[in-house]
Amino acid sequence: MPRTAETASFKGYLQFNHTMIRIKDPKASLHFYTEVLGMDLLSEQNMGDFTLYFLGYDHDGISQLPAEEKAKARFNREGILELTHNHGTESDASFQGYASGNSDPGRGFGHIAITVDNIQEACARLEKLNVPFKKRLTDGKMRNIAFVLDPDGYWVEIVPNALKL
Repeated sequence: MPRTAETASFKGYLQFNHTMIRIKDPKASLHFYTEVLGMDLLSEQNMGDFTLYFLGYDHDGISQLPAEEKAKARFNREGILELTHNHGTESDASFQGYASGNSDPGRGFGHIAITVDNIQEACARLEKLNVPFKKRLTDGKMRNIAFVLDPDGYWVEIVPNALKL
C-alpha cells in the first residue's frame, strides 16, 4: 500500500526504531536479554528516578562505539528493545509487577519475537537454562514456534529464520 500524502512528504528514511517495556528488576531483565537471549546492551541512560536500557542484536558494531556515539546510533537502526526501570520497584515488596498485556486487566500488548537459526536447539538451550515456557514446540497447532517468559512475565516468541505459516 502506498504512503498517504501526509507520510509521503516525510523527509529521509522512515523506520520502526524501538518498543519499550517496563521492568521490575534490571539485574534479572538484563541477564535474561543479554545472557539468555544474546542481545547486546547498546545504551544505558539514568534519568534520575528511572533508567532506560536499550538492547538489540549488534550486527553493526554499535556496542563498540564510545558512549556518546552509541547513544546517537541507537536511533539510526531498527529492532531496539527499550527496558524502562522505575527505581525502587526491585526492592518494593508490595509492587505487583506490570501487566504483560496477555491477561486482564491490561490486555493489549502481546509479545516481542526473535528469530533463531535452529529452533529445536534454541528451545533445548532455553529449557536447560530453566527459562519458563508459555508454549513449547510440542504444544498447540503451531509446532514451529515457541513462547518463553521474561522475568516480568512478558512473552517472547521464538521463531525460526524461515517460518512457513
